[in-house]
Amino acid sequence: MKIDGGCHCGFISYEAEVDPAAVCVCHCTDCQTLSGSAFRTTVRATEGSFKVLSGKPKMYVKTAESGNRRVQLFCPKCGTPICATAAGGRDPISLRVGTARQRSELIPKKQIWFRSAQQWLNELSSVPTAQKE
Repeated sequence: MKIDGGCHCGFISYEAEVDPAAVCVCHCTDCQTLSGSAFRTTVRATEGSFKVLSGKPKMYVKTAESGNRRVQLFCPKCGTPICATAAGGRDPISLRVGTARQRSELIPKKQIWFRSAQQWLNELSSVPTAQKE
């Protein structure tokens, strides 16, 4: 599936091919911190298909619990996380689903690092909602 997207301010735009069956929710504490939320939803780009169309992302390298170094790419103007890959580019690009225009079609198929999941996630269906605020 071809997707396109970008950051909140529009400085960064990209396109990629992804497999919608490979959408994943990560509950690790690094993803919680780096996303500013309870989890992060990602999909891997098909090898060689990720292309930055405009802007130049800024880079931050984090070390995971496993010791692996992960390069995080984000917009230098608005801070939107765009994607990540292994230091040295040894594995596929992991795109942040929230940045894709087709995000409603990218439904999670698995959850990882569930040991770190926030306990209240299972209770969200009982929390009152508002269409706008």
